[in-house]
Parts: sequence; structure tokens; C-alpha cells
Amino acid sequence: YRPRTKETRAAYEALLNTIHATFGDQPADVLRGAADEVLAVLKNQHMTDPERQKECESLLGSFSNERFAELVAIGKLINDFVGEGEVVPGGDGEGIDEDIGVAVEFEDEEEEGDDEVDEIAESDDGEEESDEEAAAKERALQGAADMDADADGAGDDGGLKVQEIDAYWLQRRISTSLGGMEAAAAQRLAQEVFEALQGDDASAVETRVVQLLGLDHFDLAKELLRNRLKIVWVSKLRQAQDEAETAAIEDQMRQDPAAAAILAELHATRTSARDRQTAMERSIREEARRLRQGEGAAAAGDEAGAAAAGEEGRTRGGAAAAAAGAAAGRSVIDLDGLVFTQGGHFMSNKGCTLPPGSYRTTKKGYEEVHVPALKPKPYADGEKLVAISDLPDWAQPAFGGMQSLNRVQSRVCDTALYSSENMLVCAPTGAGKTNVAMLCILHELGLHRRADGSIDMASFKVVYVAPMKALVAEMVGNFTKRLGEAYGLQVRELTGDVNLTKQEIEETQIIVTTPEKWDIITRKSDDRTYTQLVRLMIIDEIHLLHDTRGPVLESIVARTIRQIESTQEMTRIVGLSATLPNYDDVGTFLRVKPTKGLFYFDNSYRPCPLAQQYIGITIKKPLQRFQLMNEICYNKVLDCAGKHQVLIFVHSRKETAKTALYLKQTALDNDHLAKFMRDDSASREILQVRTASAAGSGS
Repeated sequence: YRPRTKETRAAYEALLNTIHATFGDQPADVLRGAADEVLAVLKNQHMTDPERQKECESLLGSFSNERFAELVAIGKLINDFVGEGEVVPGGDGEGIDEDIGVAVEFEDEEEEGDDEVDEIAESDDGEEESDEEAAAKERALQGAADMDADADGAGDDGGLKVQEIDAYWLQRRISTSLGGMEAAAAQRLAQEVFEALQGDDASAVETRVVQLLGLDHFDLAKELLRNRLKIVWVSKLRQAQDEAETAAIEDQMRQDPAAAAILAELHATRTSARDRQTAMERSIREEARRLRQGEGAAAAGDEAGAAAAGEEGRTRGGAAAAAAGAAAGRSVIDLDGLVFTQGGHFMSNKGCTLPPGSYRTTKKGYEEVHVPALKPKPYADGEKLVAISDLPDWAQPAFGGMQSLNRVQSRVCDTALYSSENMLVCAPTGAGKTNVAMLCILHELGLHRRADGSIDMASFKVVYVAPMKALVAEMVGNFTKRLGEAYGLQVRELTGDVNLTKQEIEETQIIVTTPEKWDIITRKSDDRTYTQLVRLMIIDEIHLLHDTRGPVLESIVARTIRQIESTQEMTRIVGLSATLPNYDDVGTFLRVKPTKGLFYFDNSYRPCPLAQQYIGITIKKPLQRFQLMNEICYNKVLDCAGKHQVLIFVHSRKETAKTALYLKQTALDNDHLAKFMRDDSASREILQVRTASAAGSGS
């Protein structure tokens, strides 16, 4: 439903607010879907008020009669609602858009027509237009005429040339026009606009693009829509991963006359582009030769004077800038082309293969994919757990209460405790990576132990980088308990909320910090107050390199390696990570020797085997999808009721309480509350006693 007048829009917003108060922070499509369902019930002439109230309660949950009366009053104000399959009375279906305010539609370039625009359907009660309204309409007509003129002359005025479009042209264009937008937001908007441009219905495409960009960027919308086919097809070609994909896209283009013309234009420009590239490479080599001979200054002047001579002269300006790098054997890297537009959700694999034993089940409204837990791998020949008693005597107090290391820790013990090699340990969650970090810290302590067994506290520092402040606080408590009491080490937190004075830095041996804070601290190359004594850096959750925070981790590692090379003072780098598909690449980045410091453990090394179920909702309507998700959640919780604990993640704090209330109310309605308690639990016994006493007093 889309309101057609300002009055109905106000009523519709009141309805959305009422539903939002019931559902909480849900996506907009869920709220709009619920509003459509409620309006369909309220406008059903074949139902009585009690039946309408009962149906609304099935959609929104139980509510008071006053709330239902409020919904009925709102429904009466909405007089332009049209149910499914009904025809809009006296109109073409246009209405006020829920995001922009009015329905804006462009004339298609290929349609026959004069300078016309869609009219905004509003009730004027028969009154004549005011001067301001007439002027506004005239401006709208003129804008549409200008756009049609632009569309008709797109091929004459130079338009957008296909050679100007690369894989990230749309993102850069949007980012430039919408100045001040963050890079991640620009990426998401560019992706949404690109998906909208690929639509088949030209009218729907135009409306969607304007909706995404807003009326303030009307000129940008015109440019994108005028060159829609060029942007879509050329971007697809530029984003192709291999030659086979490129060939497949070109075959699709040949089947469409408009796309075939774009492909022909691309092929026509390739020859001239190749010539320009060859000329530029030749000028770069010549400039590099001149620079090596000490003629760089004169050559630069010659190139500046020849810049106006022709296109080759224009290309030499960039050649002069890149000549020094070319002379040193360097190459230019297109960093924009390496950005993951999807951040941590980017998946480079072309396919996904499920482990053996996986199976799929289809149920009403959803599908389930079951992935069984991996069985632990048998011990290799000579593999055994390392007993705590086998460690050096001075290292044993750090593992108080433990009898032995687990399999992962035993495998890495020799490298972590008895060598100074850089390490990358990829292991599943719960595999004991914290104790691997402890072994590395103990190795550093061993290097600074005096003959009498004491530790030279002033000669080293350890930096532990954790991704979140909460994890930083947890690790400070863990290390303080295990290292502070046994060895007298000082462990302190360094985050955006906690700063350390120079004296506190001198007194601290282990600094636990976040990537962003350590990046800020180490950015000043002339201030080595924090870094001059760092001999061990442990980076936890280093798989976040594949995330929007990845560049921060990259800068930390790169800065540390540069410091090692410039000062010739060794700093050991240890990366701890969940399982990584490209652990070899990450190990190379950390300067890890594959044969000594690289360790990879798959899910079979989990201390608690993990069976996984993936549920995909197939229902399209947002409200029904939301309700089905709640039902599935309850059924899954009920399967585990009374057996073990259950942890449910939701997207907001308000949704936490609402989900808990839904689970409780559903359990009460279905009389399943007793299943959530163990037979031998104290809660069950208390409830039974209270029930018996209540029954006795009632009789």
C-alpha cells in the first residue's frame, strides 16, 4: 500500500508507529507488511468487529479494546487502500512514495511522447491552482523537457564513454556527487543503485534510482539513467573474474541489439587504447633512462612543454610521475580495485561444498541444511599431550589447576615456548588459543630471567591486541591472575577509555589494547615511548583482516615490520585466528615461516564437536516471514528444553525482551512450560510444592 494523499499518508504513519510500538526495532519491510495485513483485515466488509479484532491479534499479538478502537479509527482515515486483485478507482496507481514523498517517474527514452510528466494525484476539492502551484508545475514540466532533451542528445553530446567505465566507476561517481558520505555507505549505495539499474521495467528502474539517490541529486539520477545500459554491461565486463565469465557476458550482449552496440564500441576503442598504452610505456622507459642519467629535471621540462602537442603529450604527464617508480622496478597498484565492497561478508569462492553426511530437508515455508559434527582425528604416531609437569619449573605456575595441555597447545608448544619464530595459529573457537598466547609470553619471560630466577621487568614489553573493549577487559583479568600473582608482572588496559601515563607505561610489562588504539599510538614515528621495548606482539582474531577493520590490522603489522627493519630490534609477531581458508597468505603477511610457525587446525580439533543447522525462509511476505522465524525459534528451543542451555542472538536490545516474552507466552499457551525444567531441578520442586499448597488451601 502506498498513500495517495497527505491525509492518508499521515494516517498510515500513525499506523506504522502503532505497529512499531508492538514489534519493536524491526526492518521497515516487516512493519509495512504488517500494516498491509492489518489494513486488509480492517477493510474486509465481510467480517464483524470481534472477528477483525481476533484476526488483528493473531497478527500483532493480544492488545486491549482501546488499542483496537485506535486501529479502527486509523483505518477509517485511510480511504484509498486497495486490496490484492482490486483495481485502483479513478487513478493509475501512482501515489506518494514512502521514502521520497511523491511518486516520480521519468519518460522512457524510446517511448513516443512530448514533454510530459506524471501528475501527482492529490485531492484539490475543485479549487483552482495558486500561482505558486502553477509555477511549481511549470518547473516540473521544464525539468522533464530538459531530461528528454538530454536523453535524445546523449549520443550527440559525447555522453559517457565506455572506456571511462571500470569496475568501480559507479561507486566513485556516487561518492563524488554525495560528498561527505563514508566509504562503506557509498559502497552499499552503489551496489543498490547498480542492482536497480539492472531491472527490466524502465519505469520501475527510474523510480527506484531516484528513491535511492534522492531528489537533491536529480542530475546524477539523470546521468545514470541516460547511460544505464552502458553502466550495467561495461561494469559487468570489468568485474568479471576470469576470461570464461567475460566471454559469457559478451555472448549475452550480442543477443541484445542495444548491448551489442555497446560491445562494438568497446572493441572499437581497444585498438586506440592499446596504442596509447604502448606509447605511454615507451615514454615511461625513456623517462626512466633519463632519470638514471641525471637528466630528470630537463626531461620533466620537455614533457611539460610538449603536453599541449597532442594526446600522447597528455599521457606523458602521468608518465613523468610514475617514472621514478618504474626505474626502481616498481609497479602501480590500484587500491580501489582491491576493496571488498561487501566487507567481511565477501566470499571469493565460486562454490560452496558441504561436508560429507550433510543433508537438506524441506518444510512448509522454510528449508533446513544439516551439517554433522566432524569426528576428532586420531592421534598421529608419536603425538601425545604435553603434561604441565614437563614444562620448565618456572613456567608451571602460569597453568595452575591444569594437568596437561590439549592437542592444539601440545602441537604448538615447541615453537611457542622454545623458539622466537613468528607464528600464525588457526584453530576453532574454544580450542585454547589463549594458552598458546601464554606460552609465547612465557618464552619472552624466559629470555629476560636472571641467574637468580628473577625477571628483568624493565627490558621488555608485551602487546596483546584484542578486537573489542570487553575482550580487552577479560584478558586483563586473565593475565593479571595468572602472571601478576606468580611473576609480579603488571598488566594494564590501553583503550579509548583508558590512557596510560609515561610512568604507568614504564611500570607495565603487558599492554592489552584494541587495534584502533594501538594504530593511533604507533602512528607517530618520532615517538617510541610505547614501542621501543615491545618484544612480543600478539594479535587475537587476526581473521578480521577480512573485515572493514582489516586495514587497521594491516597498518599495525606493516608498521611493526618496518620498525624491525629500521631498528634491527626483534619483535616477535604472533597471530591467533579462527580457521582461515587462505592461512598461507596471512602467514606470509606476518612473515611466518611455513615449516616452523604456521599451524592450521580444522573443526575436528574442537573440544566440543559442533553440529550445524542452516535455516532458509522461503516465504516472501515480510510479516509472515517474521512470524515464521519466531515459530522456528520456539520449536528449536523446545527441542533443547530441559536438556541443555540455549543461547539466542537477536539484532537489538528491545528485540531481546520481545523474543523472551514470545517464548514464554507460547510455552504458556501450549502448556510446554514444564518441559523447560529438568526433572531434578530445584525450580521444579519449588513449583510443585507451591502448586500442592495452593490446591490444599483451595479445597
